[in-house]
Formats: sequence, C-alpha cells, structure tokens
Amino acid sequence: MARSTTHDDPQPLYSRIASELLGALRDGSVPPGERLPGERQLAAQFGASRETVRQALDILRRDGLVSTDRRGTHAKLPGLPVGPLPSLGFPLGADTTPSRAVDRATVTWETPPPEHAAALGLAPWAPTLVHRYESAAPDGHGRRTAVTSFSAVALAEVEELARYRDRADGRSSAQLRRVYDWMRRAGLTLHHRDSITGPGNAASVRVTRRVHDQYARPLEITDLVVNAQQDALVYEFTLPAVAEPHAP
Repeated sequence: MARSTTHDDPQPLYSRIASELLGALRDGSVPPGERLPGERQLAAQFGASRETVRQALDILRRDGLVSTDRRGTHAKLPGLPVGPLPSLGFPLGADTTPSRAVDRATVTWETPPPEHAAALGLAPWAPTLVHRYESAAPDGHGRRTAVTSFSAVALAEVEELARYRDRADGRSSAQLRRVYDWMRRAGLTLHHRDSITGPGNAASVRVTRRVHDQYARPLEITDLVVNAQQDALVYEFTLPAVAEPHAP
C-alpha cells in the first residue's frame, strides 16, 4: 500500500487519506479481511498526525468499508459475494462425488503428530483437537484417509469447533463439514495451501493442507492420502471472512 498524498489538493488531509485508503481497498491492495497498517504507520506514510488518520478511518468505518476490533482495523467492503460461496468439504476440499460414503469420522483430544505440532506452533507435548477421517466408494475403491490437527488459535476463535473438545473421545461420530464456514463467520479469512505429491508409480497421492488466517496465524494442518495417481503440484486459494451486515 505504497501511496502518498499530494499537498495541492483543496480537500482536507483526512479526506484525501480516506480517498487513498479507499482506492487501496477497491484495487485489492488491501484484500477484504486484511488488516490495515496501524495508525502510527499510516501517519508516517501520509505525513499526517495520528488524529488526522483517525478521522480518515472514521469516514471509512462510518461507510462500512473498514471495521475495528481488538486486533486492529480491517478491510470490509460491503456487498462482497462471500455468502453464496460454496463451502469446501472438510477435510477433502471441494469433493462432490455423489457415490462417496463416509465410513468413519471422529475427533480426539491428544498430542498431535510432531510435524503437526511444529506447523501449528504447539509445544511437542501440548494436546489439541485431532480429527480422523476415512471414506470410500460403496465398492470399497477410492479410499481416502485424513488426519487433521487444529491450532490453539482455531479453538479460541471458533466457538463451534471448541465445543468438540467435550466430545473428543475418539468413538463418537464427528462431522465437521461446516468447519470452514464456522471459521469464516468468526471473521477469519482462510488461506489454503495444498501440497500434492505422487510418490513415483504408487497408486496413492499425499496431500498436506495448511490453512492460516489473515494474520498469518495457523489454523489447521491436514495429511490426506488419496488412492489416485497425479503429478506433483501445489495450489492455493483464499476464502474471505463473512462480512457482517452493514447497519443503516
């Protein structure tokens, strides 16, 4: 967001700052859900006082273009098409094969695999919510297995997910198909990065999925094994947080 104001503009400085920030929101320099620089940084960037920056942010806040909470001020353009976005089927992604049947999906409260603990920033001995999933077509082919570990951030921010700790006995069925919707409704923008590898001529493909939010905080990591052959590739995408309705 490398912008600067010009000083020959008859507009008040706070109005010019608001206009430039609005331009950054509209051109995607600051995507929906992302945190804006702090007041001190914006003041230095625009050569203004922090009070002038606050006035500019107040304009954007009043128009429903940004919102402020304990973590800072975030882009919040109204009318974003986040509601109709199709939900990603956890933990497999956008899998809509009608013939696939879930065999087993459970959660436990336990120490996650070491590589999961490292990715989530957990101490090696710290327990967390671990989801285990198995699925297969009715004929037994196309089996998929997945192990997902959630971070402390995910459990603290997503109320619906945190409730699973009380039933994490490894026996009760645990369907988390809406977990990404829950995360988005909690104000989290979801950045997915799936690394997919096909080990030689093996029939299976291993997927390592990492999800973090707009503050680069890890939310979950999944190891998924799919009975298929595929070249190695990496793809990533972002689901914006669900914007709160703008009060008139």
